[in-house]
Amino acid sequence: GRRAPFLLRALRIAVVVCLYWFTSIAMVFLNKYLLDSPSLRLDAPLFVTFFQCALTAALCLGLSLGAACGPPCAGLPALRLDPKVSRSVLPLSAVFIGMVTSNNLCLKHVGVAFYNVGRSLTTVFNVLLSYLLLKQTTSLYALLACGVIIGGFWLGVDQEGAEGTLSWTGIFFGILASLCVSLNAIYTKKVLPVVDGSIWRLTFYNNINACVLFFPLMVLLGEFRTLYHFDKLGSPSFWGMMTLGGVFGFAIGYVTGLQIKFTSPLTHNVSGTAKACAQTVLAVIYFEETKSFLWWTSNLMVLGGSFAYTWVKGLEMRKMQEDPNVKSSERNETGV
Repeated sequence: GRRAPFLLRALRIAVVVCLYWFTSIAMVFLNKYLLDSPSLRLDAPLFVTFFQCALTAALCLGLSLGAACGPPCAGLPALRLDPKVSRSVLPLSAVFIGMVTSNNLCLKHVGVAFYNVGRSLTTVFNVLLSYLLLKQTTSLYALLACGVIIGGFWLGVDQEGAEGTLSWTGIFFGILASLCVSLNAIYTKKVLPVVDGSIWRLTFYNNINACVLFFPLMVLLGEFRTLYHFDKLGSPSFWGMMTLGGVFGFAIGYVTGLQIKFTSPLTHNVSGTAKACAQTVLAVIYFEETKSFLWWTSNLMVLGGSFAYTWVKGLEMRKMQEDPNVKSSERNETGV
């Protein structure tokens, strides 16, 4: 009687984790194809990102309208565009644009195998911004984990340069993406009360604002001219891949929430680290690349440092939950 529920829970967790891995990895490979495929030759990264934001907003609205029909959309809040709320979300939307654009530009200029290392400084920026903006200190062990991540990042840059595949443009956008991911988390916490704490509404407003803001950027960078001369603009297969990439981009938010719901934030971070390792190995195999021992070492340092940081923060949170009366000075005696 006790075995069946345990097996059912284990199977459900396994399915959710596999779904997260599949969606996340597929999204990265699809975006790499759309952004940098030699057969496609489309030099319009902002348009690709704009299309994905527009499709996400449309899917949010469509599922919200379907909420009146009952399951599986019954729990979704009704969505309507409120200009006042949209203006309040605008600062977050600007950071959101920086995050998704720099992520895609990093992926455009670096290989999928190096993508995880190229944007691996998110944890480091989390620590730095938490101290600068929120005055939160970080324990010595967590700082040591950040040091390992930074060492792995620089070793990876060095090895990419030694192999002749280094793109400083990609590195720049990878660092910018890491910064924007950290800022996005901070601004999300600030803006959530404006949308009554609803991630669903925030996603809708964020992507609507992003679509509006992308237009002048695409005009400024001449992407409409690029699209006018693009020879596959009328190709059904091209639009099929664009739509598929947008659907995966929308789905990643949902499956991320599912993984956190059925496991825990700590397990989600560990799963994300393991997924990044699998993604790197798959990319090396798929693109038939040969990497040096030090290149693999840089990846292991980044992944190991990320796992160690997640583990340390998890232990610290558990300790605080078990003993909430611990003085802050005692909790931070190993901090900076």
